[in-house]
Amino acid sequence: MSSFKDLRIVDNFYQTSAFFPMPTVLVGTLDKDKKTSLGSYSLCFPYYIAGKDRYAMLLECRNSSNTAQHILAGSKVSLNFIPDDRKYFREAVRLGFPGDTPAEKMKNCLFTLEKGQAEGKRPLVVKEAFQVFECTWNSALENAFEDKPGQLEGYEPPYRSFNGITSKFGAHFILSIDKILMKEKYWNTIVNGVKASGFPAVPVDYGYRDSTNFWCSPFKKPFAEKIQAKEGDVNSVVYAAERIDPDVKFTKEACAKLTKIPRVFLKAALTQMVKIAKEEGISLIDEAALAVINDKRRKEKK
Repeated sequence: MSSFKDLRIVDNFYQTSAFFPMPTVLVGTLDKDKKTSLGSYSLCFPYYIAGKDRYAMLLECRNSSNTAQHILAGSKVSLNFIPDDRKYFREAVRLGFPGDTPAEKMKNCLFTLEKGQAEGKRPLVVKEAFQVFECTWNSALENAFEDKPGQLEGYEPPYRSFNGITSKFGAHFILSIDKILMKEKYWNTIVNGVKASGFPAVPVDYGYRDSTNFWCSPFKKPFAEKIQAKEGDVNSVVYAAERIDPDVKFTKEACAKLTKIPRVFLKAALTQMVKIAKEEGISLIDEAALAVINDKRRKEKK
């Protein structure tokens, strides 16, 4: 006998038929007067993460929302990740309530707005956020630029599959990431070495669950679990390295220092090393050259 019970799947299943941890994000857009408007969202997730010439997030929302209408009108987007603070979450709940105009929502808003760092006319960013993604809607995908604002009672078909107006009341927006902005403390954690004290206080939002309350759980100090890495055979690294580029060679000693790279990532790592080696005029990657290359890889990450 199964230890689980079958639960009916209904609309908004992530809230009504499941417990689904999500981020708490304030989405900034520009209203018709080119003023910043904030809306609260949790259906905001990484979309393009590797292997393309760009990175992207996916935002899902009601197509009649202020946010969706502003994006359809051509607004740029800021994704502001707010830290765990009861007063911030209370304000996020207020900003997420449907029906108010942007002016009504932003009147006496608790959050402080400041200019971001991406170019062009954009919404301001939330100063209290621990990180911000400044984004541009990729409206060329599925010709979603053909979808226009103004239909607040629902859109008629045909619908897009994954970008733009995707149902009578729904919308999906693929947002190309232009800038990732990080507060200095957390920037240092990512660039200079991760430790528990360097993590931001990230709340877990459980969504709108019972028609009365939004639910959120507080941040707790993260803990680390050591990766049980399997070291590869140095000969397998040598084999892979010899097939990256005929003009750049690796010594066996350098390959021995790369055995901890998981095999699934090995080719990509070696390809990046060869690219940097060519830029530096290095044709033989020995241990000394590998140190130079890895130093440049760290600097590029910054």
